[in-house]
Amino acid sequence: MSDRPPLGLFTDLYELRMAQTCLREGMTAPATFSLYIRPTRPRPWFIAAGTGAALELLERFRYGPAELDYLRTLGLSDELLDWLAAFEPSGTVRAVHDGTVVLADEPLLELTAPLPAGMLLETAIMNVVQLPTVIATKAARCTLVAGGRAIADFGLRRAQGLETGAEVARAAYVGGVGSTSNVEAGRRFGIPVVGTMAHSFVQAHGDELAAFRAFAAEHPDNSILLVDTYDTVGGVRHAIEIGQEMRARGEHLQAVRLDSGDLTALAKETRRLLDGAGFDDVSIFASGGIDEDDIHDLLAAGAPIDAFGVGTSLAVSRDAPAVDIAYKLVEYDGQPRAKYSEGKVLLPGAKQVFRDGDPTSDVLARRDEQLAGQPLLGEVWRDGNAADTPDLDTARERAAAQLDALPDAWRDPRGPDEPPGPRISDALSELADQLRSQEVSGAA
Repeated sequence: MSDRPPLGLFTDLYELRMAQTCLREGMTAPATFSLYIRPTRPRPWFIAAGTGAALELLERFRYGPAELDYLRTLGLSDELLDWLAAFEPSGTVRAVHDGTVVLADEPLLELTAPLPAGMLLETAIMNVVQLPTVIATKAARCTLVAGGRAIADFGLRRAQGLETGAEVARAAYVGGVGSTSNVEAGRRFGIPVVGTMAHSFVQAHGDELAAFRAFAAEHPDNSILLVDTYDTVGGVRHAIEIGQEMRARGEHLQAVRLDSGDLTALAKETRRLLDGAGFDDVSIFASGGIDEDDIHDLLAAGAPIDAFGVGTSLAVSRDAPAVDIAYKLVEYDGQPRAKYSEGKVLLPGAKQVFRDGDPTSDVLARRDEQLAGQPLLGEVWRDGNAADTPDLDTARERAAAQLDALPDAWRDPRGPDEPPGPRISDALSELADQLRSQEVSGAA
């Protein structure tokens, strides 16, 4: 057990109340819960990135004396409190590896555990898997449209909390973003750290040329100059002057950064000025509230931009800050369970996804089927023991390979029109039909 604070209170009250009643009724048989994302526009696919967070959660989901004292004030039964005092998650977790492209309705994770335990874990598992998956997906969308150009995560200052900022950097790295400005994320996860300069540095000096000169002298190996504090074109000319001074010292001006205005026009003029002064090896770095749609439009318009800094739009996934993630009971005590709510139909039974090539071939099947292709879900945890899971770089490489295999229509940030989904296997369809018929007959 971890020596860090227990996390058992990160659940909803109704989970505790349901668990109490299940214990009273003796309903503690194994239950399988499936975690998946319902079809969500504008996302035709997702990058799974929360397996490690889910396994860490299982290690720490416990109840100590302080937690039990608080729960006692909520009027919960002594039977439940005694059970929680000894609680340690048990059962199995099957999941896709981080970095895997998944489609709507495909399980990212399936937990099999005693029914009350599976209920208690619902809220926290949904929470820790959703954020990294949302951010890795956003990052992957930016990476795809950038066409190999470098992207840096600039999102810490507007992330929803400091810890969230670190998790954003990690998930963005899985999705293909190559570096971060977040120093703690660099220390914690080994992600390359980058940094340019802020407008305050230029403002404090009062003289832009003096500010550039001081910065270049102090950081000759990190000479990226922010040129839009006053007048962007004038700032580029000042950067060229500093570049000439650096060249005379045997140093190299790396890049200029554009952070506002008409980035297409400014990038073209900046490239013209740099090339005309003999600085065709100086890069143009762009930032300023951009996301994958902006990157797409800039490059389509011929903006000669070499790298991008993506901040708020990445850190909060501004166009899709959440997905319709669900955690549903699909089997209890060996019997499949379904749900028929309008617009939220749930297919019964524990499942597997088979992929024979790229995600367009995906088949959602019953877990015990043997179909063509590679099964995506594998056991990653059993009774407190976690399997060796791929490291961060391996997850990143997996995501890159799977993104390369996506059809062109899925790579466009504005398409396809309808989120694709997997084909449903015949056996799973038959089970769903059979269960539906039984439910209808029983209701009659």
